[in-house]
Amino acid sequence: MSIIKLNNRGVKDVTAFGSISSLGTLSLIQKQTASNSSTISFTSGIDSSFKEYIFFFNNLNASTNNYITVNFRDGSTDYDATKTTTAIYSSHKEDDGLDNIAILAGNSLGQSTGTQRITDNEMGQASDDGLSGIMHLYDPSNATFIKHFHSVTQFKSDVGSHNCYVAGYCNVTAAIDGVQFGTSSGTIESGDILLFGVN
Repeated sequence: MSIIKLNNRGVKDVTAFGSISSLGTLSLIQKQTASNSSTISFTSGIDSSFKEYIFFFNNLNASTNNYITVNFRDGSTDYDATKTTTAIYSSHKEDDGLDNIAILAGNSLGQSTGTQRITDNEMGQASDDGLSGIMHLYDPSNATFIKHFHSVTQFKSDVGSHNCYVAGYCNVTAAIDGVQFGTSSGTIESGDILLFGVN
């Protein structure tokens, strides 16, 4: 990897940067816009073309107070890949009344085919509530090893800020060929989910 260098003497005077090579590029595969959607499924574009995929969540809004969830398809028509996960979150209220960090034992899965929550709490349904974040999925077409994933989401609920970290793996050797996002109840009213491949 080449060294990143400044072409000027002081940072405050920078007008150009040296080149950055071999860092890879993001390739947009698909964008889906929620419209009172009970689920949003990515069923194409997840294959051996890339070793890493990144989902971007952009201002998802819910119809009711609910959790945002994810699940994975491993060759069948069902989103039920076996997963083991861990979750942790932090939160802080606008009135300064709650400042918290905790492990989410109830949101972690152990060899489960159920959906995985990617929020620590029910996301609010007020007009100014919403969620943004990312989820990485690694080497989903590998037919030898498990498939790792992790997400970071930031959302507003209970008049406060919530930040949730979820990590885990699909304990399958079959390829993961589909990813589905949903809710614990109601729908995702609006917002975008974008899928990128990493070269």
